[in-house]
Amino acid sequence: MDYTTMSPKEVRALIAKGEITGPTAGMCAGYAQANLVILPKDLAYDFLLFTQRNPRSCPLLEVSDTGSRFLRTIAKDADIATEIPRYRIYRDGVLDGEYTDIASFWQDDFVSFLIGCSFSFESAMLEANVPVRHIEEGCNVPMYKTNIPCESAGIFHGNMVVSMRPIPYELIPRAVLITGEMPRVHGEPVHIGNPEHIGIRDLMHPDFGDMVTIKEGEVPVFWPCGVTPQNVVMQSCPSLAITHAPGHMLITDVKNVELKY
Repeated sequence: MDYTTMSPKEVRALIAKGEITGPTAGMCAGYAQANLVILPKDLAYDFLLFTQRNPRSCPLLEVSDTGSRFLRTIAKDADIATEIPRYRIYRDGVLDGEYTDIASFWQDDFVSFLIGCSFSFESAMLEANVPVRHIEEGCNVPMYKTNIPCESAGIFHGNMVVSMRPIPYELIPRAVLITGEMPRVHGEPVHIGNPEHIGIRDLMHPDFGDMVTIKEGEVPVFWPCGVTPQNVVMQSCPSLAITHAPGHMLITDVKNVELKY
């Protein structure tokens, strides 16, 4: 089935039925995707402040009402407990399990944060003939922990996670210009070239996602990533946090062009 031409609502319905459980890269071309963090209300202000202090890695698209499973703006009436392909539950900073549905775990004090995703600028890159390797190879984008510190807020602290796409050397300026127009989905790269400069010791073994082919004449280019909150959760150890599984996003009803400056 060709998910690239389907509407977000159609794909979310398939996700809710359990018919789609894999990464969402390339689905619903032209529509923005979003990362997820769910926290108890007593931790929500600290995390909201964290997103405000770290807009490159955590560009906030929507915050839910306390206890509500349903979104109001970026995907009206979407059920955040069932319409993401795969979720992760962390307890005291430790991954406790992955699930395709979190309705049975829902609490009346939960607050959901939806954060911009770099999958959202990939259709613009493809339209400009900039290759997106993980889409070509049908896998998840490679993501890495870095030594780039985030600005702390309340209990939340830790380092940025980045996503990597290999870009032909001559096309790097084009990729920078395209993505730089979309700061609400991470914007321009945070680093280009030598991964060791940002604390990545082994490019061939990502911390999240899948490795992709880097061809001759291509350079690894790194963007801030919405998996940063998961790294922060693992370092800050809140009692409970629920996130998307890396690469398994909420597909919104918002067009990518609406997220430009």
